[in-house]
Amino acid sequence: MKDCVKMMQLKIKKLKDGARIPRRATAGSAGMDLYACIPGAVTLAPGQLTVVPTGIAIELPDSTCAAFLYARSGLGVKHGVCLSNGVGVIDSDYRGEICVGLCNVSDKPYVIEPGERVAQMVVAPVLTPEIVEADELGDTDRGEGGFGSTGKR
Repeated sequence: MKDCVKMMQLKIKKLKDGARIPRRATAGSAGMDLYACIPGAVTLAPGQLTVVPTGIAIELPDSTCAAFLYARSGLGVKHGVCLSNGVGVIDSDYRGEICVGLCNVSDKPYVIEPGERVAQMVVAPVLTPEIVEADELGDTDRGEGGFGSTGKR
């Protein structure tokens, strides 16, 4: 399995001058940093949403995987800047520019600088099961218990 994973390739194409190839900060990093490919600084006011281009497009190995965009913990925890859609999903057949939707949930403006790390991208496997309409579903101990149904721990 390890050899198979090493043979997989993530092709990355720079679409704009100033675009940077994503990279992992350490050997143990799950995500690759994505960089803002913008001509100048952008101020994100409290409560504001913006879309930050990265200047890159990718080709995933095949339809058994997708790329997922996550917030950078430093931006979120220290500055209240997070992804506006929670988690971005890049499908295996998408070839357009990867852009990052950001929102400022803090009470202070935040300045996004050109080349700044704005998100992280994780490539992960996805399951694409056959969809089957059913009249009944199997029973479980939890059943229809929703939010908080298993108690506070």
